[in-house]
Amino acid sequence: MKKKSSLQVIEHVMFDFLIIGSGIAGASLALKLSALGKVALLCKESFFECNTRWAQGGIASVLSDEDNYALHIQDTLNAGVGLCHENVVQKVISSGPRSIQQLIALGVQFTQNTQCNQYDSEYHLTKEGGHSARRIIHSADMTGIALQNTLAQKVNENKNINLLEFHTAIDLIVTDKVAPDFSRNRALGAYVLNEKNKNIFAILAKATVLATGGHGKLYLYTTNPDVATGDGVAMAWRAGARVANLEFMQFHPTCLYDPKSKNFLISEALRGEGAILKTITGDRFMEDIHPLKELAPRDIVARAIDAQIKKSGAPYVYLDISHKEPSFVKNHFPGIYTKCLEIGLDITQEPIPVVPAAHYSCGGIVTDMRGRTGIKSLWALGEAACSGLHGANRLASNSLLEGVVFADFVFEDIASIIADLNLYKNPVVPKWELGTAAEPDEMVVISQLWDEIRRTMWNYVGIVRTEKRLARAAARIDQICQEIETYYWNIIPSRSLIEVRNLATVAQLTVKCARMRKESRGIHYSLDCPITDDKKYKKDTVVLS
Repeated sequence: MKKKSSLQVIEHVMFDFLIIGSGIAGASLALKLSALGKVALLCKESFFECNTRWAQGGIASVLSDEDNYALHIQDTLNAGVGLCHENVVQKVISSGPRSIQQLIALGVQFTQNTQCNQYDSEYHLTKEGGHSARRIIHSADMTGIALQNTLAQKVNENKNINLLEFHTAIDLIVTDKVAPDFSRNRALGAYVLNEKNKNIFAILAKATVLATGGHGKLYLYTTNPDVATGDGVAMAWRAGARVANLEFMQFHPTCLYDPKSKNFLISEALRGEGAILKTITGDRFMEDIHPLKELAPRDIVARAIDAQIKKSGAPYVYLDISHKEPSFVKNHFPGIYTKCLEIGLDITQEPIPVVPAAHYSCGGIVTDMRGRTGIKSLWALGEAACSGLHGANRLASNSLLEGVVFADFVFEDIASIIADLNLYKNPVVPKWELGTAAEPDEMVVISQLWDEIRRTMWNYVGIVRTEKRLARAAARIDQICQEIETYYWNIIPSRSLIEVRNLATVAQLTVKCARMRKESRGIHYSLDCPITDDKKYKKDTVVLS
């Protein structure tokens, strides 16, 4: 017998702007939009639990006389293997220095340059894979923490921002669903679950923004936190938006291999400062793979590591920076040094065991340069969006750049049409209907589905793919989606149920995109189609809702 729910449905609340997601993209935009009205900033856990919080390396931007826009643009285009939208790349990169200065003005403490004889910059700049110059501004190896701490302070001080922590967006509210007689689909806000108070309500807003981050939890091994479940992509898809390029999931080459601890990213900046990849027998292997060796683009390094793991049978390879002076390592990488020391590993004396892990999605909700999604009054930015910046593979440290720069672009767009937004008349929005739904008898159903999705994606839609693996993934994921939809409408919504539903939707869309691309390009590598085919596939993989 199903348990009666204590969950309550309450009245709607109104804001000028609803932003779902509290990372660098969402929080930066909230601070800007607060000058125009009341902002609801929604996050599933605390403000700090987002992908930005875990970013180590930094933000790529042209900040010294040794660098220029043309070089950064070309590096980005090279990494994207023909799929970057060049106009977007040019605009984002040329806007980078202005956005960095805005962060500095907010109070972000970036590492100062104490080696002015090397390059002309006030701040220390490091170099990562695929970059032709030092251009990564950072805060030691804990840039994400520095960003979130500063943004949190500014958000909490701002009286026009209502920070709604431990609130999970269930679904977007769009006119196609609640008032289909409207001439064009328009976003009205979202239905939201308040986990602490156990109630569901609608947040209605003139403008709704998805800054929900990525979906690394789609895979068994990931550098992402538990909140990265693709909520924005899934909700936008169900609302009628287009998605694209979901086959391009970037696997970070170097995640700490330690069965006892949560997946921990080992920043690419280590390789930028001379760390060497070695087999478990101590042999360097990247010299024969790519001219840039350890600083080759991430997809190449990840595949090389994956090949070594499969060849040796060992579950990891080594990343060795122990040849550097201990003081250098401790000063440049205090976070990584401390974390490794906690598990008994002194990286100044011994190599780090590493394994590739799902890290960043280059695909997402299709947007233009203003962050518009195609659904009126709905914008998307950051990792949840497919803006055209990354193409088939993201250049290292361009992600935080995209988030903060697009916060400017979206703000400027909303500000330019604010008068029109104020004129919109909203239809009557119904309360969330619980119907006959009840509490589940056992949570094991949800955990079983979650585990199946992640293992299926890891085994069949991972670093190296085949047509047979993708077909198997499609069959099982489609079945899981059907099971979840049947289960979903009979069960009281909970965060775990909402997340597993979203994961399944994004898994289905990812497999669909991967099966459409009959070639290898960037992050998407197929053993059956190893050649890059510009004649047929030099285009985005767009899936229509």
